[in-house]
Amino acid sequence: MEASAPEDEPNFCQACSVRNRAICADLADDEIALLNNIARRRRLEAGESLLWEGDEAVFVANVVSGALKLSTQTSDGREQILGLAYPSDFLGRPFGTTTPYNVEALCETIVCLFRRTDFERFALTHPRLEHKLLERTLGELDRTRRWMLLLGRMNAEARLATLLLEISERSVAAGVGNLTKTDVNQFELPMSRQQIADLLGLTIETVSRQLTKLREDGVIEVRGRRRVTICKRKVLEKLAA
Repeated sequence: MEASAPEDEPNFCQACSVRNRAICADLADDEIALLNNIARRRRLEAGESLLWEGDEAVFVANVVSGALKLSTQTSDGREQILGLAYPSDFLGRPFGTTTPYNVEALCETIVCLFRRTDFERFALTHPRLEHKLLERTLGELDRTRRWMLLLGRMNAEARLATLLLEISERSVAAGVGNLTKTDVNQFELPMSRQQIADLLGLTIETVSRQLTKLREDGVIEVRGRRRVTICKRKVLEKLAA
C-alpha cells in the first residue's frame, strides 16, 4: 500500500482538526513541523482497507475524520469486530513487526499516515510523543478490559445499551457529523446491524429484537437504518449498568 500525497496545504498538521486531541497534541510547533515532514494524508472510501492483520507493520496512522472498524479472522474464517476507531484515535503497532488487526473504513475517512520506521525514530527523540503513545496504549488496555467484561458478563440488552452510550459519547467527543455536547443523544450508527452483532457477540436477530424493544419502550428513536436519538438516557444507562 502506498500513502497518498499530502493534501493542498503544505503544513496540514497546523490546520488539523484533531491536533489538540490526537497523539501529537502535546508537541510544540517546531516538533509539529518536523512531524509534518514524515506524514501523509490518505482518504479512504467506505469499505476500503488501511491495514491487514498479520502483514508487515509498514504504517501507523492518526484518524482525522470518519470511522473505521478493527477486526480479526476467527479460525473458521469468520470476521470478529474488535472495536471502532474515531477521529483522534491512533492505529497500528509502533515498535512491532506485524499488524495486529484489520482496519477498514466504515464511511469516507481521512487518516494521517506515517511509515512506522519514521514514526519510531521521531518518537524516540521526542519524549512528549512517546509519553502520549504510552498513555494511549494504557487507555486502549482499559477499554479492552471493559469490553471483556461486557461480552463475558452482560446480557444482550446490557451489551447493546452500553454500545449505544459509547457511540453517542465518542461521536460527540470526536466531532463526528459536527456534533456538539448538546447533541450527545443524537448520532449515526457507524455500522450495520450485522456488524453490531459481530462486535457484541450476538446474532443479528437478537440485535434487531433489542433495538425494537428499546424503540417500543420509548428509550430510543431510530430513523432510517442508522440515525438514533436517545430519548431516555437515564433508562439506557440503567440498562447498561
